[in-house]
Amino acid sequence: MRRFGFSTGALARGDFKGAMAMLAKHELPAIELSALRDHELPALMQWLTERDLSGFDYVSVHAPSRFDTLSEAEVAELLRPCIARGWSVVLHPNVIEDAACWQPFGELLCIENMDKRKPGRTVEELAPIFERLPDASLCLDLGHARQIDTSLAVTRALLRTYASRVRQIHLSEVDAACKHAPISMATVFAMQTLAPRLGHVPVIIESQIPESEIEYELKMARRALASWPVESCSSAA
Repeated sequence: MRRFGFSTGALARGDFKGAMAMLAKHELPAIELSALRDHELPALMQWLTERDLSGFDYVSVHAPSRFDTLSEAEVAELLRPCIARGWSVVLHPNVIEDAACWQPFGELLCIENMDKRKPGRTVEELAPIFERLPDASLCLDLGHARQIDTSLAVTRALLRTYASRVRQIHLSEVDAACKHAPISMATVFAMQTLAPRLGHVPVIIESQIPESEIEYELKMARRALASWPVESCSSAA
């Protein structure tokens, strides 16, 4: 069975404790702890040192989307405890200036394909990042890829080229303003036309929804990916 979870940042922007309290009622196997603003990262990492997350099969931490109060090296250093715990670190490619900061993370570093506003959207734009960080993985954001190209040509190209790198999936609707909205039936039907063989890659739902809609959004996510094989395989269909 495919593992689903939520991003804490989607459920409660800037309030990872509140989001964790919401999710405690649902006993999901995956979680992404988000610190999209760099001033949130020290508190999140300190909190995580005191928490037992062994109840989750998969844990990732989303690094800040820009560095305002911390340097790139400081952010990478704060995230280093993730390595020992085997947690993935999701990173936007446009913030990478010194690849050496991120090399110690190896395959735990998940480079995310971006929305229409930022570089790192396509195979061609991601290629230089993977040249600099050859061991890094991919966080495949299906909403970002579909926003750029509703025909799914970009999505298929990412799968064809980087299927073996995909470590986690982001799923949501992404609207014209680049907001992560609830999964629509159009997205459900679009995802059903794909059948990538990605094994048991976990799915993190990024839809910005109230707590009352968590179960419904899970239902929509499961429906969207119901046709995707879960057996291990390194290539896309």
